[in-house]
Amino acid sequence: MTTESTAHDTDIEAVKQVVAAVEHSQQHKDPDEFLGLFHPDAVWTTAHGKVLIGLDAISEFTRKVLPAANWDGKVSYEVVHVLFIRPDVAAVKVRQRYLSPDDKSEGAPLYVMTKQDDGRWLLTACQNTGVVAD
Repeated sequence: MTTESTAHDTDIEAVKQVVAAVEHSQQHKDPDEFLGLFHPDAVWTTAHGKVLIGLDAISEFTRKVLPAANWDGKVSYEVVHVLFIRPDVAAVKVRQRYLSPDDKSEGAPLYVMTKQDDGRWLLTACQNTGVVAD
């Protein structure tokens, strides 16, 4: 295994860990954990099309809606594809599912993540898209 492929595998695993932390923060309705995953200049578009620019706007929205969310915390996030645009920029396609006895809904977020100087991957430009059932 080359050093380049080892670094690539390490970055894919790090990206997956960010998505796992998104899942954990949603399951526990924890805005602090969720907000800790964002670049300070991030752009977030909600599933309903609300555009939030910068961590302050994302924080204000998240602190209002996440703790009050009406799902029971059963949600899963699965990385389905990672495209490295550059070694420090990744486009990450995610399958998001909310699971409850009465309702199952799905989303197809796209997270553009950037690798920081300290090696952490952060959410930088994200579109949370709902999937309409056939």
